[in-house]
Amino acid sequence: MNLLDISLQSRVIIGISAMVFLFSSFLIAFISNQRKKLQYHKNLQAIHEQQQQALMEQNLKLEDRVKERTAELTEQKENLQVALTNLKLSQMQLLQKEKMASLGELASGIAHEIQNPLNFVNNFAEINTELLLEIKELMATEKESPNKEEINLLLEDVVQNLNKINHHGKRADNIVKNLLQHSHSNSSEAILSDVNLLAEEYIKLSYHGFRAKDKAVHVIINSSFDPTIEKINMVPQDIGRVLMNIYNNAFYSVIEKSKKNIADYTPTVSISTKTEDDKVKIIIRDNGLGIAEKYIGKIFHPFFTTKPTGEGTGLGLSLSYEIMKAHQGQMKVESNEGEFAEFTIELKNE
Repeated sequence: MNLLDISLQSRVIIGISAMVFLFSSFLIAFISNQRKKLQYHKNLQAIHEQQQQALMEQNLKLEDRVKERTAELTEQKENLQVALTNLKLSQMQLLQKEKMASLGELASGIAHEIQNPLNFVNNFAEINTELLLEIKELMATEKESPNKEEINLLLEDVVQNLNKINHHGKRADNIVKNLLQHSHSNSSEAILSDVNLLAEEYIKLSYHGFRAKDKAVHVIINSSFDPTIEKINMVPQDIGRVLMNIYNNAFYSVIEKSKKNIADYTPTVSISTKTEDDKVKIIIRDNGLGIAEKYIGKIFHPFFTTKPTGEGTGLGLSLSYEIMKAHQGQMKVESNEGEFAEFTIELKNE
């Protein structure tokens, strides 16, 4: 074996050794890399398991909170239902109070309105009795030559009185018939009704209601009714209730202002009707306390009232507003505090 062969053999061995070394290094690096990947995946899986565990714990906490919140909401709902029940009961009681108050005022007004013609009937009936007794005495004392002229004059007085009795009896009968017609009307049934007559009847009833409470009450009532207004479709009982509420507020306002003893003040309530385009307007104005500007937007809200506690429920104008909406009409108000208040009712002229 010569030196050349030995050198070649050495080179081969070195090359193989280098390849083995390189392969070993590569294998070691690959195994190390795989171990790192495996460890990474294990760590990742551990993190994922930790996250899952944390998520489960969070979900359990959320479920507990949802259950607690649901229980709270259920309790609140029950409390709210109780509160609503109590509120409805209070509303019903207030509505009943408002109706009874209106009924009391209406009854007082009716009593006064009917009392006037009945007083005439009673008074003239008494006078007729006295006149007939006087005629009887004259005829008894003057059998041979009775004073025919004096007797005829007395008989004419009796006839006139009987005519007045008949007139006022019919007046009382007409008042009762109108009231019965209104009370028997179905609140949901509209009928052809006379706006002027309704406005006049209810302002008398309202005023006499206040007079029944205090005989010292004196209010000037100015009326101007448009005679060309024809009957329109409406529920007279409901519109009458609207008018009564506004009239009552107007009389209350001027009476309260008169108690302030303002110089040259004359409590006055004015009522007028007119047609405008396709509408019939009823305008009610008083020179009472007026309404503060800050309250104008609230007066139609339920339970809002500017009257002292115990003198108003705050439902009158609210109910009136709802009635006007049901009639497809409108109710407007203008006022200057301390000077006047003016309500305008608009109804469709049909």
